[in-house]
Amino acid sequence: MKLPKETNPGLGIHGRWYDDACGTAFAMELIGERWSLLIIRELMFGSRRFSDLRASLPGVSAKVLTERLAGLSDAGVLKRRKLPPPVSAQVYELSEWGYAAEPLIQELGRWAAMSAQHDPTLPLSPVSLMLSMRTMFDQEKAQGMDSEIGFDFAGEQFIATLRKGALQISRGELREADAVFRAPAAPVMAAMLYAGVPVSQLEDEAGLVIEGDRERALAYADIFELPDKLA
Repeated sequence: MKLPKETNPGLGIHGRWYDDACGTAFAMELIGERWSLLIIRELMFGSRRFSDLRASLPGVSAKVLTERLAGLSDAGVLKRRKLPPPVSAQVYELSEWGYAAEPLIQELGRWAAMSAQHDPTLPLSPVSLMLSMRTMFDQEKAQGMDSEIGFDFAGEQFIATLRKGALQISRGELREADAVFRAPAAPVMAAMLYAGVPVSQLEDEAGLVIEGDRERALAYADIFELPDKLA
């Protein structure tokens, strides 16, 4: 018996590529176009302007970014919002459903890092680095640690709060941090966390600066580890 096909004429997304009821197929129809998932990634720590997204994703053209933002908005993954005066700028932010994609991004990242072809020294955005921390931190190593660690990448600031083996990261002021890592770009910090580059070398050659409680900062940096290679 053939089941009746119900459609939503207002959406028209599910089935456009694969004609497949599987949720995985639907997810690919929603976010499978180039740049879509990375745009979602860049909005995981809050709203961003169009210019902010272009700066974080330098390989995307203005035309393609506009198209992807429109498509994700139509699908309900993100929304536009106008900031009040005196800013009066338009920003893009994830919907509640859009934020629910973070575990997907984390598990894709963890899975991809199991490949020997994964190169942690390539360029990456500050948001990408901070999300990687939420993905790659070792809960066992983090037990008993109580720290607030700040990060400043050319003015883009984040706070990582480690309590009772749980790690929370958000954008925020660094005044209350126990220690602060400052670097001209996120790959400098990634080289320390994931590529095994000595801290002293990064301080001498790459502009890394550690302020505050150095011992606590280095202990924090030691709780991150890429998964074993499987391919």
